[in-house]
Order: sequence, then structure tokens, then C-alpha cells
Amino acid sequence: MATLNFLFLGFLFLLVASLVYLALNQWASDDFEKRRLGLVQPSRPAEHAWLKRMQSKMMALLLRMSPWAGTAAPEDAMQPSALQMRLLNAGIRSGLAVPVFLGLKTFLTFFLPACFVMLTWLLQLSWSELMFWTGLMAAAALGYYTPNVVLHQLVKKQQKILFHAVPDALDLMRLCVQAGLGLDAAIERVGREMRLSYPQLSDEFALTGLELRAGSSRAEALRHLSQRMGLPDIEGLVSMLIQADRFGTSIAESLEVHSDALRTKRRLIAEEAAAKLPIKLLIPLIFCVFPSLMTVLLGPVVISIAQHLFPLVNG
Repeated sequence: MATLNFLFLGFLFLLVASLVYLALNQWASDDFEKRRLGLVQPSRPAEHAWLKRMQSKMMALLLRMSPWAGTAAPEDAMQPSALQMRLLNAGIRSGLAVPVFLGLKTFLTFFLPACFVMLTWLLQLSWSELMFWTGLMAAAALGYYTPNVVLHQLVKKQQKILFHAVPDALDLMRLCVQAGLGLDAAIERVGREMRLSYPQLSDEFALTGLELRAGSSRAEALRHLSQRMGLPDIEGLVSMLIQADRFGTSIAESLEVHSDALRTKRRLIAEEAAAKLPIKLLIPLIFCVFPSLMTVLLGPVVISIAQHLFPLVNG
């Protein structure tokens, strides 16, 4: 037990000392840079300034810890990595998103085991050595994989919103094209019109419009749009638009056909969800509603029978 306590204290001391060193080092370097460059922050409320400073320090700490996570860089520097593509699918476009994400994984991988050790020490829990190391590794695994789970949920939420928004956007694009606008101008116009209803899709179209203005080809900009959204239906739409532009077929008809297909798919998904609803309600009905209903219906009968039957049995 003494050896286990010594390991507790040693691990906790090393972890806290490392985090304090990184925080103080980053704090001192930031202050030195500000003094050297003579940066002057505008006046603002004290609580907002304190919050901004804490956010910047935490961001800097995560950036310093990101190399510890280790990730494979893409062979082509112009192509985004798999992690960066997942962040783009979730609607996170910051250039610091990848290092901050990796730094957060590293921080949680060490922070959660430290919390486990601290709680074990403070509460004087009598773990066996096997249980202690199992809990320590489980806490580290939880800290390492929790950001992945959260990112996966964000991607699912973003793609669900985009999937429901695309048919309306295609109808608007078709109307714009039929009114005489080119496809590039139609994309920008639809992005502006859908700012209030679907801001996520509006941002994607705005980025595509900026790429087209910057000189990218239409095919390249549309492929980037498909990669950012990460939806198979959008990949099919992009391929169809590229083929229509290449062979000179009607873009308005292509948009109408694809919009109808997406609406049909959306309706089928809704019908499938409605068909699954009775099966999903079966378990709550069996374990929650039926016992309560039987208690309400049969409870008075059982009590009445017991009141009349037990005296006869005892007599």
C-alpha cells in the first residue's frame, strides 16, 4: 500500500509540475512578446479582458501540447489531412482547429488520469493495484477518445442540417439559372438568400463563391464544396453539374432532377423513421407504461381480495 501511495504522489507531482511549467512558460513568453512589440489592447470591461486572457492562455497551452498527440501529415501539403477534413465536415474552418484539437486530446489524456489519482488520494479509496491501473488507463482512454466522439456528433449534426437544406437551395438555384444568372452567380445569390434559414449551407456557398472569384475553376470549386460538406448526395450533384457544364446540357433541368431525387429520399427517410417508431416505443411501454397501468388497474382489486381473503384464511 505504501508503494501505491508513493506512485500516487509521484505521478500527481510530475503531472502538475509539467502543466504548471507549460502554463508559466507560455504566460511569460506572451508577456515578453507583447512588451517587445508594444501591443496596446483597447479599453474594455475588466471581466471581458480577464476572459479573453484566459482563453488566449488556454489556446496557447493546447497549441503547445498538440505535437505530443502525433499525427500523420498528408503527403501533399495542399491537400487537407483526414482530421482537417472531418473538422471541415463539422463546420470548423479555423486554421488552428487541428493543433487545438490534438492539444485538447493530449490535455484530456493526462488531465482525466490526474483527476482519477487525485480523487483516489483524497477519498482514500482502497483500490487493488490491478483496479487502480485499470481505472487509470480507462481514464486516459476516455480523455483521448472523447474529442473524437464529440467531433463525430458535430459532423452528424452538420450533415443532417445540410441534407435538409440542399433541396430548397437547388430549387432556388434552378430559379436563378432560369432567370438568366450563371451558375457562379446563382451560387452566390442562393448563399445570400439562405443566410437566415440555413446559415451553415449559406457559409458553404459563400466559400465556394470566394473560390470562384479567386480564380479557381468551377469544377475545382464544386469539388471542394463536396469535400467540405461530406455528403454522398452532394458528390453526385457536383459530378452532374460538372458533366452538364462540360457537355453543354441544361443545368436547370439537372438541378430540378436532383432536387426531386433529394426530396424523395428525404421523404423515404421520414417514412422509415415513422415505421421504426412503434418498435422503439415497445420497450418503454413494456417496462414503464404497462407496469404502472397494471398497478393502477389491479392494485385496488388485489388489496380488496387480500382484505377479504386473509381474515378467512386466518380464521
